[in-house]
Order: sequence, then structure tokens, then C-alpha cells
Amino acid sequence: MVMGRLYEQIAAAPGGRVSYADYMQMVLYDERFGYYMRERAKIGKEGDFFTNSSFAPVFGKALASLWVRMVEQSGLPPAVCEWGGGDGRLALSVLEEWKKKSPHTYDRLSYTIIDQSPFHRRRQRETLQPAAEKVEQYDDVSRWLAERGPFSGIVFSNEFFDAFPVHVIVKEGGVLHECFVAARDGRLVEEKAPLCRPAIVRYLHERGLDLAEGQRLEVPLAMKAFWLEVGPLFHQAVMVTVDYGYTDEQLRAPARRHGSLRGYFRHQLVADPLRHPGEMDLTSHVQWDALRLYARQAGWEEVAFVRQDRFLLAAGLLHEWNVSEGGDFFSPASRQNRMIRALIADDGVSRFFDVLILQKGMSLPARDFWPAPEFLPAD
Repeated sequence: MVMGRLYEQIAAAPGGRVSYADYMQMVLYDERFGYYMRERAKIGKEGDFFTNSSFAPVFGKALASLWVRMVEQSGLPPAVCEWGGGDGRLALSVLEEWKKKSPHTYDRLSYTIIDQSPFHRRRQRETLQPAAEKVEQYDDVSRWLAERGPFSGIVFSNEFFDAFPVHVIVKEGGVLHECFVAARDGRLVEEKAPLCRPAIVRYLHERGLDLAEGQRLEVPLAMKAFWLEVGPLFHQAVMVTVDYGYTDEQLRAPARRHGSLRGYFRHQLVADPLRHPGEMDLTSHVQWDALRLYARQAGWEEVAFVRQDRFLLAAGLLHEWNVSEGGDFFSPASRQNRMIRALIADDGVSRFFDVLILQKGMSLPARDFWPAPEFLPAD
């Protein structure tokens, strides 16, 4: 059913093909058959992938500890906006821990979740029922800002930018080509044509990127447009962005030359992004140096960029360790300790994630918040 409607839509496009960015927009966000719009679980054992929200009880505590310090020591308003809230478990953990640690700021706390998916917003309302009076929901960042005006507070996202649609290019025979998704003979196939999209040429020029022969690269024009539109609409804010991605230096490595656009289907990595359309998650690694560039252009200043485990340690995650967990492997204390181990072990989940912290309209007293040396700003 999904494949048939999608095929018809692509076949009706000029030349019977669409860019990868348009294809991703269809298969992820289309109201009729988009993956994120579907009424089924995406995260956890019953879904297609695990993420940090799978460790919500301890991850949320670390975030709340850090954010409470920010609010109490810097004068930042007690307001949080989470971009892409998943099932709401991470938000609930933050709210519960905030209430314990700082009741006086919790009284003034507001928590906004921006999520396009009606299914996710419904799950969030169910999960967050105990703290419903603190939470409001929107389906679009721009609409939220248009209604409320410039935002001051904390902005948080976890695996948000990796789901933005991307164009795909490749260098073959010394010539740059754009890759397209075409509807041919009842199948979706990839086609290439010499690059003629000016926005992609501008992106490569302003980023100083020169592809090697045979190199394939995702071009995040949607992320660029998002930053330049939304980034200026904040007043005094701190942004904490958690995601997986590459710096420009890492992109130059031979192992990265095949691109990063992939699917996740029932916890299996799928190299072909044209398989299971509408049924699997599609994602590409964030180009961190691009995100940093457009954040600066939108008026943001970088505070820190570190691997997730180091961020969590600096935020105080080890304070949640239960020294006397007892011998019961299934006790809450033992379960919490296992989550902490999974988040900070060298071979744990955090090795795949980085954290970018930005600020706008304020100057964080870094040494109060980032006790670890790698968090301290250069002199």
C-alpha cells in the first residue's frame, strides 16, 4: 500500500524522479505514509532502534542536575524546549528530578515539546500525565516561536538533526553528480545526473568541501535553512544538542567516503535507503562543522563540543551511582547502575554520540558548570 502510493507520487514528478531530500520528506514525514507519522512504536525493543531515551531514568537525572545548576547560578529562566520528544520518558525523568532538586525553580518551570508526529505527541501526553500542568506541545518549531515570541531558556534535542532530509551527491570521473530516487518499471531505483543545483554548489563552496573521486556525501540544505530561519529567534538561551555525526576531518577518512544515509528496520542496519519505504527509519550522520557554522551565522556561540560520556560525567551522572545496590540483580538500584555503566563505559552507547553546547545572549560561567578540563573554553 505504502509502496504503491509512494511510487505513484514519484512517477508523477518531473522526469519521474525526486531528490533524496524529497524522498526522505515523503517516507519520513508524509501524513499518509511517513514513518514518523505511523501509529506504532519506533523506539525500544518493540521498535526499530534504541536511543538515549532508552536510558531515560538516569540520562534525565543528569540533564536535570546540569540544568538546575544553570538556572540557579546564571539567572536563566526555568524553561525547557525539547525538539523531538519521542515517547516522553526522558522529559518525565527530567521533570521528576528537577522537582526533587529545586522545588522553588520547579514551581516556575515550563517544558515545551516540539514533535511533528501525532502518534508521539499522544504517547507523550500519556507518559507525562503526572506532570501535565508543566508541559505544552507543538508540532512545529517555527509555529511555536511565532506564537510565543523569542524564547529564553534551555533548548534540548536528542537525535533530532540526523533525521533532517538531505540531498546526496557523488564524484565520478572528476564530475560532481546529484543522486535521485526514480520510479522505473514498478521499482524505486537510484539515478545520477551532473550537479546543477546552485544551493548545493554554494554549500560546498562556503563549507570548503572538495570531494575525492568516488566519494559520496549528504548535503544538509534543510538543516542549513532551519538554522538560518529559527536560530535568530532566541533571546537568552543555552542549547544542548546530542547526536551522532562527523567533523570535516572525519569526513575525509577513506572509511567515510561511501556516505552515511542508512535505514534502521527492526534493529537491523539497512544500507539501501530505498528498502522498506515508510516502514523504517532513515538517517544520516550530522555534519558537525556545518551545524556549528550555521549556528554561528544565526548568532549562537559555542561553549563545548565533547563525547557524550564525558558530558554525562561532567553533568554529574556518577552521583546517581548506588554504592549499596545489594545482591539482587533485578532491584531498581542494580538496574540503575547497569544503565549508568552502559552510558559511560568506553565501549558503551555514548561512544557513538557527541554533545554540542551553544549559548546565545548570555555568558555561561563555564568553570562552574564544566568541571572536566575538556569543557573549559580556550583562553
